[in-house]
Amino acid sequence: MAIDFDLSDHIAMITINRPERRNALDAEHYSLLSDAWQRVRDDDDIRVAIVTGAGDKAFCAGADIKSFVGREQQLSELWLTQKDPLLNRGLEVWKPVIAAVNGFCVGGGMTLLLGTDLRIASETAIFSLAEVKRGIIAANGGTQRVMKQLPYAIAMEMLLLGESIDAETAARWGLVNRVVPAAKLLDTAREFAERIKENAPLAVQAAKELAIRSQDLDMASGLRMEQMVNRILHRSEDTKAAKAAFAEKRKPTFKGE
Repeated sequence: MAIDFDLSDHIAMITINRPERRNALDAEHYSLLSDAWQRVRDDDDIRVAIVTGAGDKAFCAGADIKSFVGREQQLSELWLTQKDPLLNRGLEVWKPVIAAVNGFCVGGGMTLLLGTDLRIASETAIFSLAEVKRGIIAANGGTQRVMKQLPYAIAMEMLLLGESIDAETAARWGLVNRVVPAAKLLDTAREFAERIKENAPLAVQAAKELAIRSQDLDMASGLRMEQMVNRILHRSEDTKAAKAAFAEKRKPTFKGE
């Protein structure tokens, strides 16, 4: 299977495993990737996920152009908006997702990156939205999220010129959290994941959802949502566990209840 899925100690590892194609995705592999994201969403044993690419050349080169060019599609497919949903195309996954970027992160790989929450890049990572060079646009959120995550002029430069930036430039503009040697990439991503999974799962998911929804809410509505969610969390078993652990001066054990 070209989308590898491993679950260990509440951390899911998703690996796009087509290094011979720079981990590009055809329709079949997009569907498999959709299955992986839905499992992350639905499996209560998963608290955080890491996504990466196999090999040392590419994170993901996006859509496998050869498999899509000239492919006949029914017009009705345009309205199948919930078919094979992806992290960056409509699927709501409130568990944190960490990208470990090893090499080329271009096209659909870049839009996948924009759908993640934390990003660790190797020193050799390259980022671009080059779709305009092929007569198309950066879909699956490319033209939408990049405007919210980068300064306007930088986002426009990436979208309109279609040229690439290196890892240090990506870090300077806040596109990634860390740039590390390739040998330390997965260890660093897992370290982030380990720190996240030690926190209360329901609170982590609530924090992510509230933060993301805040981008489309006025302040008053966002504050009210915070108040309501916090009231619910105060009644959770995890909050009780945290209170008991604090009183006993020990580390809490959270169960996501």
